[in-house]
Amino acid sequence: MRQRAKRLYEKAGFKVIASGTIFLLGVTIYAFLYPSINSDTYDVQLFELSDETIRSAKTVEDPIKTQLERDRIAAEISPSFKFNDELARNQAAVIDSLFGYVLEVKNTAKDKKEKAPDMASMVASLRENLRLMETSDNGLRLADDTLRNLLLLPEERLQGVQKVLQDAVENRLNEPVREEAVLEVRNSIEQELREDEAIPASVLEAAIAIARFAIKPNEMVDEELTNAQMEQAKASVEPTRILQGQVLVQEGQVVDRDVYRQLELAGMTEQQQNLKPPAGLLLFAIIAMGLLWLITKRSTAKEPEKITALLVTGSIIAISLALMKLISIVSGNFEVIIAFLFPTALAGMMTRSLINERYAVFVTFLIAASAGIMLQANYAGILEMDVALYILFGGLAGIYMIERDDRRARLLQASVGVAAVNMLYVGFYLLMGQSQYDWPEIGFYLAAALVSGLISGALTIGLLPFFESVFRMLSTMRLIELSNPNHLLLKKILMETPGTYHHSVMVANLADASCEAIGANGLLARVGCYYHDIGKTKMPQFFIENQMNIRNPHDSIPPDTSRDIILAHGRQGAEILRKHKMPKEIVDIAAQHHGTSLLKFFYHKAKEKDPEVDETLYRYAGPKPQTKEIGVIAIADSVEAAVRSMKEPTSEKIKNLVDAIVEDKLKDGQFDECDLTMKELKTVKKVMCETLNGTFHTRIEYPK
Repeated sequence: MRQRAKRLYEKAGFKVIASGTIFLLGVTIYAFLYPSINSDTYDVQLFELSDETIRSAKTVEDPIKTQLERDRIAAEISPSFKFNDELARNQAAVIDSLFGYVLEVKNTAKDKKEKAPDMASMVASLRENLRLMETSDNGLRLADDTLRNLLLLPEERLQGVQKVLQDAVENRLNEPVREEAVLEVRNSIEQELREDEAIPASVLEAAIAIARFAIKPNEMVDEELTNAQMEQAKASVEPTRILQGQVLVQEGQVVDRDVYRQLELAGMTEQQQNLKPPAGLLLFAIIAMGLLWLITKRSTAKEPEKITALLVTGSIIAISLALMKLISIVSGNFEVIIAFLFPTALAGMMTRSLINERYAVFVTFLIAASAGIMLQANYAGILEMDVALYILFGGLAGIYMIERDDRRARLLQASVGVAAVNMLYVGFYLLMGQSQYDWPEIGFYLAAALVSGLISGALTIGLLPFFESVFRMLSTMRLIELSNPNHLLLKKILMETPGTYHHSVMVANLADASCEAIGANGLLARVGCYYHDIGKTKMPQFFIENQMNIRNPHDSIPPDTSRDIILAHGRQGAEILRKHKMPKEIVDIAAQHHGTSLLKFFYHKAKEKDPEVDETLYRYAGPKPQTKEIGVIAIADSVEAAVRSMKEPTSEKIKNLVDAIVEDKLKDGQFDECDLTMKELKTVKKVMCETLNGTFHTRIEYPK
């Protein structure tokens, strides 16, 4: 699979393949989720009998009933009033002005010193002065006889009447008087004046008219405050909703206008085609795939590995959605929410084990959101947040409870932790919910949470080998399994080439520490070193580390024969590993750890016999190291062999030797095809020197 991905990548290019893969994944997600947002429709006609009982497929607001309810609440609001405490003084001033006009006319007539004042002129003059009062609201209209009586009244008596009227009006208007109470107050003040002996009978009707004119409402409706209270009351009214699962029309019931309107609101008539949910789901898929593209683009992996990561991610998401769909199909047969049985941490744990944490977190969020859409069981408008949060917390717990170097057995321990988180969330769900649950229901939900966690680990363990095989992926757990000394090939190396086995372990220590120091995969380097010299099992006695208590066979054969034996061990090792279906990364380490380097000892031995010998015949077939890990292993392999043959190694000798070996390989172009930098090579040399100094440190001499 990885070779196919690489060939495809070389043909089409990364952007084309990555974009196509992400697009297909987006289409897959859309196809899985579309049925969950596409509600059923019915052929119903207005004023006809319904053929079946129809329930609302979703929760929607009924705007007409909501508005009617708000109008009803607003109509019940009592108006707010505002008291005008200035009106009493204002009306007393009006009375004062009126009597002032009367006195002014009387005094004007006196100033003319007429023996018989023209009363008609005085009445006309007074009426002209009172014109403004006559034309106002509730205008004061006094007959000519009434005005004449006022003008004939002595000034002292006139002022007394004025005082009585002002006091009576002020007393009434110092208390709240609303519009509806004005008539009652006017009648009351009239009755009071009729009983007051201080008012002469000749001007009683005038006094009553003036008092009734002065009484006005002093407590008016505060329109602004009342409207604000009405709006506040309207805003406090919860929208009237048609709930998901609510019966809209019973079988045999007449579909009246109100029922038909509710069916239209729920989008359940065949005459409707609501494009909003499909468009919204499209946006969801675009957001998700955009984030996946961003994560892939920012990954530090090589482009073919990014393609593999996308394929793995897509497969995990598809499997999770398929499980989700199965639960959605059968959920209608149960009264409890069986969505809690969904393996919450499956997607996250698999993605974490096969790729990395960043992809795992993305997949967990995507699966949680998808579950919220697909596994709706209550009255959720968009997402079933109960289920979405359940899967989110369980998935994140699974991601952070495993490490990249965890064995498969540790996955089961992590799944127990996931089950515990699931059960805690279920406890939160049951305690926070408004529904009452009986003990069997509580037991089911807790058991479902436990099963969900355990199934997450079990399915992860079961599916990982399948993914590793199909996508030719080398996961951390696979590497740990390959490092087991009981592995068939490692036992073969140990039994047939014990010296090579010890050499491989020493090289593994050097390579592991060096790779970790430069950010490469130390575990891959370690495991690769265990198998890198397995080709030596073909003819173990021809390799010096296995020549214990025997004569060196190379002393009795020509150098070209020795050359063929030594050069062949890399190719033969790769063949053995391929035969046993070992991961490609391990095979590459066996084939490339010598690169195209020169077999110097036998080349110089051959050159002594034939100075014209072709150097290329004594070089390994390669290829040169293609990755950082293999480049580091090539250095470690040469360094370990050289130091082991050194007599009385010291720190200075080891440093000079390591520098020389790295310099030689660098000049020979052995690192040309891997991306090791000079800075990283410097770090590798430093770490190897420190490791070797720890291994070959000076020991004290024990007494005999």
